Amino acid sequence: PTLSDEDWKINVDTLINLDVPHIAAYALTVEPSTALQKMISLKKKEMVDPGKQASQFLMLMDWLGESGYQHYEISNFCKPGKKSRHNSSYWKGTPYIGIGPSAHSFDGTRRSWNISNNAIYIRMDKNVIPFEEEVLTTTQQLNEYIMTSLRTMEGLDVDEVRNKFGNKYADKLSESSIKFENRQQIVRQKNNLILTNQGKLFADGIAAELFF
Repeated sequence: PTLSDEDWKINVDTLINLDVPHIAAYALTVEPSTALQKMISLKKKEMVDPGKQASQFLMLMDWLGESGYQHYEISNFCKPGKKSRHNSSYWKGTPYIGIGPSAHSFDGTRRSWNISNNAIYIRMDKNVIPFEEEVLTTTQQLNEYIMTSLRTMEGLDVDEVRNKFGNKYADKLSESSIKFENRQQIVRQKNNLILTNQGKLFADGIAAELFF
């Protein structure tokens, strides 16, 4: 919370000068029941200033962009060819399998998660892994695509929505996005809706407004 713009610049320049190939940058969230939250409530630490966070994130986008980094996902920057293949699979909705206690799996429509208790997992009664699962409805699948695709540099592909979910949803998305284009928070490249730097500051809110 007390990081000055000058110190922020020094930190970022250090990463750039070290030629770090991949940088993940997340805003500090003060979680409940943590030591930091307690210190803030006792006035021993300053509360996070959202305006300062936004300002320093805009600086980060400019500095890393000027240094050849791709802002390929809201919180992730990389040198060309250095995207995280692991995380990119999540953002693209690629099926994956999780092995071990608490591990999650996804097959495109069904998400499952293994029990977190080590002893019960290891015992595997009747050789069956204990897990829970949810089956996503069509609307949930579409909303997840909206949320994850908007976070990426490629953006939301309206044609993909049309092919997977139908004309009604694609046309509605195009219509709903116009107000964000007018606010210069979204730009349309061919048929992809891509967040601008200003739009990235409001990514979650924009996605929520586009949800079905």
